[in-house]
Amino acid sequence: MRIMVFFDLPTMSKIDRKHATKFRNALLREGYYMMQWSIYSRICKGVADVEKHSRRLKSLIPPTGSVRLMSVTERQFADMEILVGESPKTEKIGAQQLLLL
Repeated sequence: MRIMVFFDLPTMSKIDRKHATKFRNALLREGYYMMQWSIYSRICKGVADVEKHSRRLKSLIPPTGSVRLMSVTERQFADMEILVGESPKTEKIGAQQLLLL
């Protein structure tokens, strides 16, 4: 399974930028990788792992802005259609890591 995090955080003030940077860095520390600007993904072993990371994510969210979480199966993720451009290397590496689990 995968967790996908979508966020839109304000960056108008210095404190907002600080919160946004702190949130993004926390996502990277937690093992998420950037798929697109403000869209991050992480591979999970199953539903229990998704729930664990969901709880962790809820503890990291900044006080303002919009953060959304979606979990999808590997099959659903693989069926995603890329309309323009190519898959980034990190996305290909993520799929390979799943095969190793």
